[in-house]
Amino acid sequence: MAIEDDLFLSAPAVKAPGHEIGTDLSALSETEIEERIGQLTGEIERLKGALQKKRASREAAETFFKR
Repeated sequence: MAIEDDLFLSAPAVKAPGHEIGTDLSALSETEIEERIGQLTGEIERLKGALQKKRASREAAETFFKR
């Protein structure tokens, strides 16, 4: 095996970038747009969950320190 071959095998895979807000959508197919909507919907749900946890933590701290 050549040295060059080893370099390609050990290089990390490059992850395709997700949706970037404000990018041109005209080149995307309907399927690609639907996929992005699914990705963004999943991300919104993840953000909502994180927000709920943060709020619950803050409310618990406020309740504890009001005693």
